[in-house]
Amino acid sequence: MAGGELILGGQRSGKSRCAEQRAAAWLQQTGHTAVLVATAMAHDDEMSERISRHRADRAERVPGLHTEEVPFDLPEAVARSSAPSHLIVVDCLTLWLTNLLMPMHDRPITDVSWLARCARLCEAIDAARGPVVLVSNEIGLGISPLSAEARRFVDELGRLHQAVAARCERVTWMVAGIEMPVKRGPA
Repeated sequence: MAGGELILGGQRSGKSRCAEQRAAAWLQQTGHTAVLVATAMAHDDEMSERISRHRADRAERVPGLHTEEVPFDLPEAVARSSAPSHLIVVDCLTLWLTNLLMPMHDRPITDVSWLARCARLCEAIDAARGPVVLVSNEIGLGISPLSAEARRFVDELGRLHQAVAARCERVTWMVAGIEMPVKRGPA
């Protein structure tokens, strides 16, 4: 696997499982390592339980996949973890954006700060010395949200997807656990 890949889909479409399969295949090669950069934050008991369950399930499915919790500083984590024989899985861009634009306990970051972080993530993807697999929810297929905050979120997630997809060699759309190639770079 060379270059980057963006895996998009709805909730429970199989995005994370697809990324885990990429990591499992990568780890079967001699000398290869992998990290999952998790962006979720537990703000309630249900989310805490969900994170614990995902962590345990992932450890069983992909034993060599190390997890690093990074709710805010994603560009820095990608840059820091990049190495030729090291795969980075980011799960997920949607929650990273949520942490920044719709935080539970703080004010959202400004447009200027958001654009700077988005640019830094794109720079980190461009500069990556090893493969990066990014997972995200496609939420822009429904009706336009009623609140200004929700509309901003949907718009910025769409812009983020476009920026990341432009830098990735592959884009995969997941539907009902089925991979649908959207973009495939050179073989």
